[in-house]
Amino acid sequence: MSRVRTVLILDGQGGGVGSQLVKLLRPRLPADCRLLCVGTNVMATSAMLKAGAPQGATGEHAVLWNAPRADLILGPIGVILAGGILGEVSPAMAAAVSGAGAVKILIPSASCGVLVAGTEDCRLEEYLRRAADQAIKELAL
Repeated sequence: MSRVRTVLILDGQGGGVGSQLVKLLRPRLPADCRLLCVGTNVMATSAMLKAGAPQGATGEHAVLWNAPRADLILGPIGVILAGGILGEVSPAMAAAVSGAGAVKILIPSASCGVLVAGTEDCRLEEYLRRAADQAIKELAL
């Protein structure tokens, strides 16, 4: 019997990035994958659940618990930055996500004050589509 792989989507603020990732990924996930969303706040978690995530949790402890157990993590780049997402990401959360053994697929955002060299200037929708496509490729390996 094969192990169930966990795909973790993290987001904060209103959960817009996370909810779009849920909508793009859920119909394409392999049968052996469990989709879980974690929000830095209730609004973000609620938005991702409304978008179709079957399970969700909220807050720092949820991030600290789930990040090391995930096989694939997706979210805005701010989830790996202490103080990211307008201060919603604590240093412990950033360390848990960045230190997790999972492959991380991060959505660039200039609003976090981080510019990633080599990324094209795209609309958010294009970054999200590319992230979903990359996630499916990772899961196929």
